[in-house]
Amino acid sequence: MTNLNISKETPLNSITLRRYEKPSSNNRDLIRKLCLSLGLLQPADSRDVIIDVFSVLLKARKQKKVLTSEEIAMLVSQLRKKQKLKMLGIASSNIRRQLRRLKELMLIEKLPQGYRVTEFMPLVEIFNEKTERFLLESILMRIKEHLTKVDEEF
Repeated sequence: MTNLNISKETPLNSITLRRYEKPSSNNRDLIRKLCLSLGLLQPADSRDVIIDVFSVLLKARKQKKVLTSEEIAMLVSQLRKKQKLKMLGIASSNIRRQLRRLKELMLIEKLPQGYRVTEFMPLVEIFNEKTERFLLESILMRIKEHLTKVDEEF
């Protein structure tokens, strides 16, 4: 008899990290590889609007500018037209979904005025402070708790 009870546990946190070849100098490809490396984009995924959302926010960071989701959607649309890309994934609901994903990785933050790269900081600092020291460390600690408990029980 097969067990019909399928585990529906929801993780408190999750993170996907991938290693790719060294970065190139092509701007879109550079952001694409970063998104792939951080699990924001899946390999061979044609739905790549997150690249443009992140690019728009990174450009705004240089000017220390906070953008609303509507401004981001407009700038993403302009960017995709300029690069002659298909206008897929540019619905405001999808833009907000991509913003939420970037926010979950703590790469961006939402302020009352809109969104920005976290504290306008360099990405490597955000990754060190938020992802490595906070998110990854807490995930690793919990995994170690599970390993210890399994060792005790088995």
